[in-house]
Amino acid sequence: MKIFILIRIALKALQRNKLRAFLTMLGIIIGVAAVIAMVAIGQGSKKSIQDQLSSMGSNMITIRPNSNVTAGVRLDATTVQTLTIADVKALEKEGQYFDKISPAETSKGQVINGSLNWSTTMQGVSPDFLDIRNWPIRDGVVFTQTDVNSAAKVCLLGQTVINNIFSPGEDPVGATVRFNKIPFRVIGILAVKGENAFGQDQDDIILAPYTSVQERITASIYFQNIYVSAKNESLTDSATNEVSRILRASHRLKPTDIDDFAVRTQEELINTFSSTSQLLTVLLTAIAGISLIVGGIGIMNIMYVSVTERTREIGLRMSIGARGIDILMQFLIEAILISITGGVIGVLLGITASKLVSAFLHWPTLVSESSIALSFLVCAFTGVFFGYYPAQKASRLDPIDALRYE
Repeated sequence: MKIFILIRIALKALQRNKLRAFLTMLGIIIGVAAVIAMVAIGQGSKKSIQDQLSSMGSNMITIRPNSNVTAGVRLDATTVQTLTIADVKALEKEGQYFDKISPAETSKGQVINGSLNWSTTMQGVSPDFLDIRNWPIRDGVVFTQTDVNSAAKVCLLGQTVINNIFSPGEDPVGATVRFNKIPFRVIGILAVKGENAFGQDQDDIILAPYTSVQERITASIYFQNIYVSAKNESLTDSATNEVSRILRASHRLKPTDIDDFAVRTQEELINTFSSTSQLLTVLLTAIAGISLIVGGIGIMNIMYVSVTERTREIGLRMSIGARGIDILMQFLIEAILISITGGVIGVLLGITASKLVSAFLHWPTLVSESSIALSFLVCAFTGVFFGYYPAQKASRLDPIDALRYE
């Protein structure tokens, strides 16, 4: 019996029980839609995290003081002071795999403009910091190395700071604001960055020359961070090893001494967040996949019922020449059609659900072609796996017993 005839017979059989066929599909529809939506949310979150970390500078290497063991007590990393201008000079002199360096010194305090004030963070950096972070300015100019050398009282404002200490429509460039009672002239406005992968508002910041912050705000010779930019992404590992070698020499550490600094790359952060996001995606998909199993069991149950209801029909077909393989293919095709049709509806519903989640909950979603293809493969497998046993039972019926069945 030709395959297209079997398909036509299967379609007619399903049309005779439309409601039952739809209810059978429902488990597949819900399962596929849930899988598509969960994968879309997981993949969207993963891509969003990668984009946010990359926007901070894909070649960026961060150097921080590291806690050290002193008299049996491990100090908190934030209280350790090991990075100085000598380290920056050593990196500038000996570095071959990186081209931009910026120390960073941070202080929290109140910024005041007239009668308005706002609690924020001032970060002292070098002009290279904006290139390392891929952070353009929206208006004005960037402070120069001359400003750094003279510890000039100039600054760049983030948009959140502007929103809180300036009236709408007021131009901040050229204005003078006070940070912890020290006046700073605003020479530029930073482009909007939004929240980072950690949920922190990157625009709630003031950037100034690091010498200005050290001399006028913190009165410290130590840096909280040093940022380095590798010449390209392929040289990140080489640049990281080079940074460690230069700083160990600068700090006169013995071969047996542990590093009193920590070196981190964006790639490490991306891999960490990606692996966590991937794990959550797998867990959510596995939970959603249970619906597919339930749907498959529903298909098997209905096919068993269908075989029982159509026992006389099976006997009649066999009596006029249908072989066991023809009967098996007939019922197997019915199960596959139910599964595939449910899968198509489920994919459309899953894509729609993903778009609604993105539109109303503002969660990042990404529907990939691979997840759609995988859903179809799973649906086909479900139809074959759960439909085979009822179809096999039908194909093994004795024609005489089947014709006598009431």
